[in-house]
Amino acid sequence: MTKAYIIGQITVTNPEGYAHYQKLVPKTIADFGGTYLVRGGKATQIEGAGQEGRNVVLEFQSREVAEAWYYSDEYQSIVHHRTNNSTGNLIIVDGYSA
Repeated sequence: MTKAYIIGQITVTNPEGYAHYQKLVPKTIADFGGTYLVRGGKATQIEGAGQEGRNVVLEFQSREVAEAWYYSDEYQSIVHHRTNNSTGNLIIVDGYSA
């Protein structure tokens, strides 16, 4: 089974409101066996036009598990704390399997 990754580029517009999301989201990820590979940290744009802000990479055992996490009641009950306090994008990418 190929792992899947959720990649987010997030620009926080309201740090106080976003902090509530940051506090709640790790448990939802762990409950689906997901792990953070990147959570913030220093980023250097080396090509193209990127989005300033936070970069996040989550690893899940499969696309199905990643989608189950995103659409779960547990995550959907808190996602508004992110969307109301930031802008950005999320994508799901299948891992490479040789």
